Amino acid sequence: MSVQGKWRVVETPDHDMAGAGSYILFTDKGGEFALDCLTGAIHGRCEGDAVEFTWDGSDEMEPARGRGWAEKLLDGSLEGEICLENGDDIPFIARRAATSSTAC
Repeated sequence: MSVQGKWRVVETPDHDMAGAGSYILFTDKGGEFALDCLTGAIHGRCEGDAVEFTWDGSDEMEPARGRGWAEKLLDGSLEGEICLENGDDIPFIARRAATSSTAC
């Protein structure tokens, strides 16, 4: 099983960024994430049980970019880190988001 899909960020150790809207999404063409006021577009293919990526976006409405990684663990959770260029490294733990078959 790959990391592709939407993951709900449930914990950001040493940071208070795992709110209700915090998520990370991996697709075969990249993805996106939102951690509190930090948002970004993920660049590169995200395949397999572990990925490394670059991203660009915004931090509190200021331009930001960096790199990151994520790895699927044996218990089915996702562990990773979002690293801001010249800034903080934000570790995270995520769980696969529930999907709905109901059309919106």
